[in-house]
Amino acid sequence: MPSSDGAQVVRHPLFARFFSRFAARDEERGQAELRRELLAGLAGRVLELGAGNGLNFRHYPATVAGVVAVEPEAYLRGRAVSAAQAAPVGIQVVGGVAGQIPAADGSFDAAVVSGVLCSVADAPAALAELRRVLRPAGELRFYEHVRAAGRLHGRTQDAANVLWPRLMGGCHPNRDTRTAIELAGYQIVKCRSLVYPPTARFSPVAPRILGIARPEL
Repeated sequence: MPSSDGAQVVRHPLFARFFSRFAARDEERGQAELRRELLAGLAGRVLELGAGNGLNFRHYPATVAGVVAVEPEAYLRGRAVSAAQAAPVGIQVVGGVAGQIPAADGSFDAAVVSGVLCSVADAPAALAELRRVLRPAGELRFYEHVRAAGRLHGRTQDAANVLWPRLMGGCHPNRDTRTAIELAGYQIVKCRSLVYPPTARFSPVAPRILGIARPEL
């Protein structure tokens, strides 16, 4: 639904507060280093979709000219506004949804998603919107949890998916996000698989990918 200023608003109040409270623990367990890897070498104008409470903000390199951070959840967006004030680069936090990004065609040098494509209602539509706002030679930086390669773990994720989205703000633990990126018209130029945290190998959201893709010309 729209807010009084016309921005799109999504409300997951319990999940938003849970995320804000406990996400800092993951930063201390290696998540911060993964965020630095995700954003390393970025330059120019950047769009971050699903910025949450702004955990990526402090890791943007000085080569970035500015960031537009889109976050639909009202509580998290408020926290992101506070985080933006301490960021090393200029960040504008705005409301918006993945299927209708509030930006002009070809207006960004890079787009960033981290823990986002699992929870959007329509991942192909979100990826198409990201491609729309990227310049032809732009980059999509992604850090997402994905469906496990192993059959047993994948079936465990399928079972978890019955309740997980209701508890975790719409997150689906069993999406094949790498394939979705490729089918949406991107060429993956760099990607590595990992488990996070390393000790949680059978967590529904432990299998992850981190990398870079570019729109196919």
